[in-house]
Amino acid sequence: MNSMLRGLYLNKSHWLQMKDDVKARAPEEACGIILGEDHQSRIVIPITNILHSPSRFRMEPKEQLDAFLLAEARNLEILAIYHSHPQGIDKPSMTDLEELTYPDIFYLIWYSRDDLWNCRGYLMTHLKQAIEVLVIISEKQ
Repeated sequence: MNSMLRGLYLNKSHWLQMKDDVKARAPEEACGIILGEDHQSRIVIPITNILHSPSRFRMEPKEQLDAFLLAEARNLEILAIYHSHPQGIDKPSMTDLEELTYPDIFYLIWYSRDDLWNCRGYLMTHLKQAIEVLVIISEKQ
């Protein structure tokens, strides 16, 4: 079994940090990077969406590079990319699949329904497929 299908463990404070970020940036799509190890989040880094769009995101290149350099400096993995769908779709959009940049990591899709935000996790492939994976909120540090 692919170890990625075990899911992603998010520290509760990281879950709340992302939730606050996506709420604050609505109606634009929010985006960011999650660093960690062994499927466990360690750092959440919000990144500016340079498109300022409610239906697409593109990470600000310098902020994205800084996140990658931080991962390398701290010997962490890039576990996941998160972004929001303020208009409510709870799975990767066709645009998400077509513009996939980093296969083989988790993608967290934050979505809003009745002003309540939630999140689902996916593995996406270049074959334009998305496999849902568990997102587990953990008290583990």
